[in-house]
Amino acid sequence: MACENLKKNLEFCKCTYNPCSRKGKCCECVQYHLKLGEVPGCFFPPEGEATYDRSIENFIKFVRK
Repeated sequence: MACENLKKNLEFCKCTYNPCSRKGKCCECVQYHLKLGEVPGCFFPPEGEATYDRSIENFIKFVRK
């Protein structure tokens, strides 16, 4: 199923992992990361997203700053 909001989502998507097939497809991205016990990159500040460490522990570290 095509994402109706893909173009709009890509305008603000912070993910820098370019080969990602879920880039701009927020619903798919959130589901994927939650299944892995992770937090999507768009929840992180830029310096946290750049680490590619999507762990909950890493997210908490950046949120507490």
